[in-house]
Amino acid sequence: MTEPSSSSVSRRPATVLMRAVRWAALALVALLTVSACAQIPTAGPVGTSNDGGSAIGNAPQYIPPGPQTGASPQSIIEGFFNAGSGYQNDFTVARQFLAPANAVSWKPSQRTLVYRGSATVVPGGRPNAYRYELDVAYSVDQDGIMTQYPPGTKQSIDVEVAQVDGQWRLSKIPDGTVIPEETFKVLYRAFSIYFFDPTFTVLVPDARWFIDNSGIAKSLVSALIAGPAPYLKPAVASAFPPGIQLERESVPIVGGVAQVDLTPELRDASFTDRQRMHSQLVRTFAALPSVGDVSLRTNQTEVAIQDPSAPRPPEPLVDPKVPSWQVGIAGGQLVQYGSKQASKIDGLSSVSQLDPSDPAAAASQHVYAFLGDDGRSLYSIVPGQPARLLDSGQSLAPPSIAPDDWVWSASPDSGAAGQIVAFRPVGTSPSATVPRASVSAPWLAGRTVKSLRVSRDGVRALVLSEADGQTLLQVAGIVRGADGAPHSLTNPITLPVTAKNPDIALWVDESTIVVSETSSTAQVAPELVSLQGGEPRQISPLTGIQSLSAGNGDSAIYAMTPDGIFLLVRTSWTEQGKGATQLAFPG
Repeated sequence: MTEPSSSSVSRRPATVLMRAVRWAALALVALLTVSACAQIPTAGPVGTSNDGGSAIGNAPQYIPPGPQTGASPQSIIEGFFNAGSGYQNDFTVARQFLAPANAVSWKPSQRTLVYRGSATVVPGGRPNAYRYELDVAYSVDQDGIMTQYPPGTKQSIDVEVAQVDGQWRLSKIPDGTVIPEETFKVLYRAFSIYFFDPTFTVLVPDARWFIDNSGIAKSLVSALIAGPAPYLKPAVASAFPPGIQLERESVPIVGGVAQVDLTPELRDASFTDRQRMHSQLVRTFAALPSVGDVSLRTNQTEVAIQDPSAPRPPEPLVDPKVPSWQVGIAGGQLVQYGSKQASKIDGLSSVSQLDPSDPAAAASQHVYAFLGDDGRSLYSIVPGQPARLLDSGQSLAPPSIAPDDWVWSASPDSGAAGQIVAFRPVGTSPSATVPRASVSAPWLAGRTVKSLRVSRDGVRALVLSEADGQTLLQVAGIVRGADGAPHSLTNPITLPVTAKNPDIALWVDESTIVVSETSSTAQVAPELVSLQGGEPRQISPLTGIQSLSAGNGDSAIYAMTPDGIFLLVRTSWTEQGKGATQLAFPG
């Protein structure tokens, strides 16, 4: 890195003129590069890369202009923040706007603030002090964790300037960069890093945002070692031991193998933990087409992950799938629906006297659940046993059954003690009390839960709630006790929704959610929301959507209307007949 010095800020006029011409040319190159971002190359020569996730980085090269001789403090401040988009060579251009000591100490990767509209420089109330004011859209920390902010969220950054050899330079600046939202969408890309569920059988995605350049492999590994995002941290597990770090500042990719060189804690880890680390890394690198495998190393020497005297352990599940059948209601009974036909479920007794609605099924088929009494009672039914009342209240949320057969529901004011509940009917005799867990979620106090769905990995809860006419779509981690019983939800992340008053939110896969309003007569356009960011994507509208079900991916989304069952096929809805209502895939 080249540091600014006295000789670099005071030069002969001819040199200054030449530099001005050079920066003008570079600025034109930058403008052309960013304007071409929609045509980022997706193909090219494949070869060996010394460091990075792909042979060619996908992020465009933005080369901002450096400081101009005689520039005002405001121009220097604006130029510095504009140069935050020039990530090349450790933000060399941005460092030219800083006083020498700050140019060395400034840490650009500490945080990225992304703003809407335009930012402004205003006086700070004392000599040489200023504020950079912006409408923050989101921030991304050094581990790629994004925090989103609603429109109108104002933030100001305090800075100071000082004279260096007769030129203004920034002498006080916080770590991090600031870029406009449009530039962020060009430079950054969403990735998923992976952690385990507490039983180490399923890998769970954790969305992160990084500049998609040649250093992406190192960024992904560093984030994985640093651990899960706050909303997932109490709910997941990692095989990486405390204190372990990358041993060098790169992750070379040689012949399609990412060489992850770790500190000596790797040698102290058991074969089981090494295999689990390997699984986390392989799945995390799946987003990089140039990586086919991972080599765990320490001191640049490969470390074995398999105990030669033991059988190979089973691979962890990734993006667990639900069965192809659905549960529904027909003739006042719970039925199984598949291949456009409804059939009786073996072992289930009649529940017509309970007026069932909103059915749910365990993927194991060990337990089913439904609402009765016009949505004010929650029932479960285990094959071979009569239905049993689990809970009663007002306007209970439709049940969701987790992979471990716990039956979940919620009632109004779900932040109050005992208002989010889970029950474990499986293994309980008809004469015994069904185990019940009250799930704490203080952030839901005063809100009405419209939809509560446990993810297919069993680690996350998808919650659609409303208060004062405002609906929020949120995802929280499920914290369990040593016995596996859920006891709390973590503070959630909030996802963007454009629907005015959605009633339904369902998992489509590990990172995608379908959200929809309902209406018996009007056209409704459901939308897909991704945990990896971006605006919600509307899918084709359909008149009279009363309920939805979602299987494996967006090719298995069903809508129930007064006219029957419809399946989303590419961009249109295809009628599937009638046969059953209120269909739901297991979960």
